[in-house]
Amino acid sequence: MQAITTQFLPHHPHVKLDVSLTDRHVDLIREGFDLTIRVGRVADTGLMSRSLGELPLVLVASPAYLSARGVPRSVDDLRRHAHVRYMLSGRPFPITFADGTSLTPEGVLDADSGDALRIAAVNGLGIAQILRANIHKELSTGLLSVVLPEIPMPSVPVQVLHAFGRNMPSRARVFLDFVAARINE
Repeated sequence: MQAITTQFLPHHPHVKLDVSLTDRHVDLIREGFDLTIRVGRVADTGLMSRSLGELPLVLVASPAYLSARGVPRSVDDLRRHAHVRYMLSGRPFPITFADGTSLTPEGVLDADSGDALRIAAVNGLGIAQILRANIHKELSTGLLSVVLPEIPMPSVPVQVLHAFGRNMPSRARVFLDFVAARINE
Protein backbone atom coordinates (compact mmCIF):
# COMPACT_ATOMS: atom_id res chain seq x y z
CA MET A 1 0.00 0.00 0.00
CA GLN A 2 2.86 2.37 0.70
CA ALA A 3 4.05 2.24 -2.91
CA ILE A 4 0.53 3.03 -4.11
CA THR A 5 0.22 6.09 -1.88
CA THR A 6 3.75 7.40 -2.40
CA GLN A 7 4.59 6.35 -5.97
CA PHE A 8 1.39 5.71 -7.92
CA LEU A 9 -1.24 8.21 -6.79
CA PRO A 10 0.98 11.34 -6.90
CA HIS A 11 1.77 10.57 -10.56
CA HIS A 12 -1.80 9.67 -11.50
CA PRO A 13 -4.06 12.19 -9.73
CA HIS A 14 -6.89 11.45 -12.17
CA VAL A 15 -7.16 7.84 -10.91
CA LYS A 16 -9.31 7.14 -7.85
CA LEU A 17 -8.68 3.82 -6.12
CA ASP A 18 -11.12 1.94 -3.93
CA VAL A 19 -9.04 -0.93 -2.54
CA SER A 20 -10.13 -3.99 -0.59
CA LEU A 21 -7.28 -6.06 0.88
CA THR A 22 -8.37 -9.61 1.57
CA ASP A 23 -7.09 -13.13 1.05
CA ARG A 24 -10.66 -14.18 0.25
CA HIS A 25 -11.43 -14.86 -3.40
CA VAL A 26 -13.98 -12.20 -4.28
CA ASP A 27 -16.65 -12.60 -6.92
CA LEU A 28 -15.61 -9.85 -9.31
CA ILE A 29 -18.96 -9.41 -11.03
CA ARG A 30 -21.35 -9.88 -8.10
CA GLU A 31 -19.31 -7.74 -5.72
CA GLY A 32 -18.69 -4.95 -8.22
CA PHE A 33 -14.88 -5.03 -8.46
CA ASP A 34 -13.07 -3.83 -11.59
CA LEU A 35 -10.02 -6.02 -10.94
CA THR A 36 -8.77 -8.66 -8.59
CA ILE A 37 -5.12 -9.52 -8.12
CA ARG A 38 -4.64 -13.14 -7.17
CA VAL A 39 -1.53 -14.89 -5.92
CA GLY A 40 -1.25 -18.59 -6.71
CA ARG A 41 -2.80 -20.78 -9.36
CA VAL A 42 -6.12 -19.52 -10.66
CA ALA A 43 -8.87 -21.85 -11.81
CA ASP A 44 -10.58 -21.11 -15.10
CA THR A 45 -13.16 -18.48 -14.21
CA GLY A 46 -14.21 -17.32 -17.64
CA LEU A 47 -12.71 -13.91 -16.83
CA MET A 48 -9.86 -12.23 -18.68
CA SER A 49 -6.50 -12.72 -17.00
CA ARG A 50 -3.03 -11.24 -17.28
CA SER A 51 0.13 -12.49 -15.63
CA LEU A 52 1.84 -9.83 -13.53
CA GLY A 53 4.88 -11.86 -12.52
CA GLU A 54 5.88 -14.19 -9.71
CA LEU A 55 6.63 -13.74 -6.01
CA PRO A 56 8.97 -16.03 -4.06
CA LEU A 57 7.88 -17.91 -0.95
CA VAL A 58 10.12 -18.15 2.08
CA LEU A 59 10.11 -19.95 5.44
CA VAL A 60 10.62 -17.61 8.38
CA ALA A 61 10.60 -17.54 12.16
CA SER A 62 11.45 -14.99 14.82
CA PRO A 63 14.95 -15.04 16.33
CA ALA A 64 13.31 -15.66 19.73
CA TYR A 65 11.52 -18.76 18.41
CA LEU A 66 14.70 -20.09 16.80
CA SER A 67 16.68 -19.44 19.98
CA ALA A 68 14.14 -21.31 22.11
CA ARG A 69 13.37 -24.22 19.74
CA GLY A 70 16.57 -24.48 17.69
CA VAL A 71 17.29 -23.78 14.03
CA PRO A 72 16.05 -26.46 11.58
CA ARG A 73 18.93 -27.86 9.53
CA SER A 74 16.90 -30.04 7.14
CA VAL A 75 13.41 -30.50 5.74
CA ASP A 76 12.98 -33.41 8.18
CA ASP A 77 13.76 -31.07 11.08
CA LEU A 78 10.73 -28.98 10.11
CA ARG A 79 8.42 -31.78 11.30
CA ARG A 80 9.61 -31.24 14.90
CA HIS A 81 8.80 -27.53 14.92
CA ALA A 82 5.72 -25.44 15.57
CA HIS A 83 4.14 -23.98 12.44
CA VAL A 84 1.72 -21.20 11.63
CA ARG A 85 -0.05 -22.39 8.52
CA TYR A 86 -1.85 -20.63 5.71
CA MET A 87 -5.35 -21.99 5.11
CA LEU A 88 -6.64 -22.09 1.55
CA SER A 89 -10.22 -23.23 0.96
CA GLY A 90 -10.32 -24.69 4.46
CA ARG A 91 -7.13 -26.73 4.09
CA PRO A 92 -3.56 -26.03 5.17
CA PHE A 93 -1.36 -24.95 2.28
CA PRO A 94 1.57 -27.43 2.20
CA ILE A 95 5.18 -26.36 2.46
CA THR A 96 6.63 -27.17 -0.94
CA PHE A 97 10.23 -26.73 -2.00
CA ALA A 98 11.49 -25.97 -5.49
CA ASP A 99 12.55 -29.61 -5.98
CA GLY A 100 8.96 -30.77 -5.35
CA THR A 101 9.49 -32.02 -1.80
CA SER A 102 6.33 -31.25 0.14
CA LEU A 103 5.08 -31.59 3.70
CA THR A 104 2.07 -30.46 5.69
CA PRO A 105 3.24 -30.17 9.29
CA GLU A 106 0.92 -29.82 12.27
CA GLY A 107 -0.02 -26.23 12.97
CA VAL A 108 -0.20 -24.35 16.26
CA LEU A 109 -2.14 -21.61 14.47
CA ASP A 110 -3.98 -21.78 11.17
CA ALA A 111 -5.11 -18.59 9.43
CA ASP A 112 -6.46 -17.53 6.05
CA SER A 113 -4.58 -14.24 6.16
CA GLY A 114 -0.97 -13.55 5.25
CA ASP A 115 -0.97 -10.66 7.74
CA ALA A 116 -2.02 -13.03 10.53
CA LEU A 117 0.85 -15.39 9.61
CA ARG A 118 3.33 -12.51 9.63
CA ILE A 119 2.15 -11.29 13.05
CA ALA A 120 2.19 -14.81 14.52
CA ALA A 121 5.71 -15.48 13.23
CA VAL A 122 7.02 -12.13 14.50
CA ASN A 123 5.55 -12.97 17.91
CA GLY A 124 7.37 -16.28 18.08
CA LEU A 125 4.52 -18.76 17.56
CA GLY A 126 6.37 -20.82 14.98
CA ILE A 127 7.66 -21.15 11.43
CA ALA A 128 5.59 -19.60 8.64
CA GLN A 129 5.68 -20.07 4.88
CA ILE A 130 4.92 -16.64 3.47
CA LEU A 131 5.51 -14.41 0.47
CA ARG A 132 8.88 -12.71 0.82
CA ALA A 133 7.30 -9.46 -0.39
CA ASN A 134 4.98 -9.46 2.64
CA ILE A 135 7.84 -9.54 5.15
CA HIS A 136 10.55 -7.41 3.52
CA LYS A 137 10.56 -4.95 6.45
CA GLU A 138 10.61 -7.71 9.08
CA LEU A 139 13.57 -9.40 7.39
CA SER A 140 15.54 -6.18 6.99
CA THR A 141 14.98 -5.17 10.62
CA GLY A 142 15.73 -8.62 12.06
CA LEU A 143 12.23 -9.30 13.38
CA LEU A 144 12.18 -12.45 11.24
CA SER A 145 14.91 -14.78 10.00
CA VAL A 146 14.84 -17.05 6.97
CA VAL A 147 14.70 -20.75 7.84
CA LEU A 148 16.60 -23.20 5.59
CA PRO A 149 17.84 -20.43 3.25
CA GLU A 150 20.01 -22.92 1.34
CA ILE A 151 16.97 -24.92 0.17
CA PRO A 152 15.18 -23.12 -2.68
CA MET A 153 11.49 -22.36 -2.35
CA PRO A 154 9.24 -21.87 -5.38
CA SER A 155 7.75 -18.64 -6.59
CA VAL A 156 4.01 -18.30 -7.01
CA PRO A 157 2.30 -16.64 -9.96
CA VAL A 158 0.51 -13.33 -9.59
CA GLN A 159 -2.23 -12.48 -12.03
CA VAL A 160 -5.03 -10.03 -12.44
CA LEU A 161 -8.56 -11.04 -13.34
CA HIS A 162 -11.08 -8.66 -14.90
CA ALA A 163 -14.25 -8.68 -16.97
CA PHE A 164 -13.40 -5.82 -19.35
CA GLY A 165 -12.52 -8.04 -22.28
CA ARG A 166 -9.97 -6.41 -24.58
CA ASN A 167 -11.21 -2.89 -23.83
CA MET A 168 -9.77 -2.33 -20.38
CA PRO A 169 -10.17 1.28 -19.19
CA SER A 170 -6.96 3.29 -19.08
CA ARG A 171 -7.31 3.77 -15.28
CA ALA A 172 -7.11 0.00 -14.83
CA ARG A 173 -4.32 -0.47 -17.38
CA VAL A 174 -2.05 2.18 -15.85
CA PHE A 175 -2.58 0.72 -12.36
CA LEU A 176 -1.81 -2.82 -13.54
CA ASP A 177 1.34 -1.67 -15.32
CA PHE A 178 2.45 -0.06 -12.04
CA VAL A 179 1.74 -3.24 -10.04
CA ALA A 180 3.53 -5.46 -12.58
CA ALA A 181 6.61 -3.21 -12.46
CA ARG A 182 6.72 -3.44 -8.63
CA ILE A 183 6.38 -7.24 -8.68
CA ASN A 184 9.22 -7.60 -11.18
CA GLU A 185 11.67 -5.25 -9.40
